[in-house]
Amino acid sequence: MLRPDGFAERLCLVSLADLAARGFTGIIVDLDNTLVAYGREQLSDEDAAWIAAARAQGFAVCLVSNNFNDRVLKIGDALDVPAVANALKPLPRGFEAALRLLATPRDRTVVVGDQLFTDMLGAKLLGLHCILTEPLVAKDWLGTRVLRMLERVVLGRRPAA
Repeated sequence: MLRPDGFAERLCLVSLADLAARGFTGIIVDLDNTLVAYGREQLSDEDAAWIAAARAQGFAVCLVSNNFNDRVLKIGDALDVPAVANALKPLPRGFEAALRLLATPRDRTVVVGDQLFTDMLGAKLLGLHCILTEPLVAKDWLGTRVLRMLERVVLGRRPAA
C-alpha cells in the first residue's frame, strides 16, 4: 500500500510517452514540492512546459493539493487546468473530485507527487497508479518534515528514477 508504482527525480522527467504507451489518459499532479517549490508561487519553466505538453498530447490534467483555495486555484488557472484545493490527502475526497473533473477511469489515471503518506497512500486507497518524485526543495512544513522521516524508514533511500 505504501510502495509507489514508479519513481522520477522530478515531474518534468516523468515520460509522457511511457504514460501514453501504458494507456493512461488522466494525470493528477500534487502542487507543493512536486510542481511548485514549497513556499514559492512561481513554477519552473520545465514543469510548466511538461503540463502544457501533457495537455497537448491529450492527457487530462488536474492539480490536487492540501493547500488553500487561492494559491491552488491561481496556479491551476495559470496552467489552464482544473484544481482541487483543501484535498485532505490521503483521504479519498480530493482524488475523487479530481477524477470527476478529469472524467478518466481510475485504471487510466496516474498520480504524481512527492509525499509517500499523502500522495502515494491516497492514490493507492483508490487503486490509482502513482509515481513518487523527489521534493523540489528540502524546506517543508513542520508536519511534512515529520512524515519525511517516516518515509525514510519505510522506503530507505529512494530508488533511482
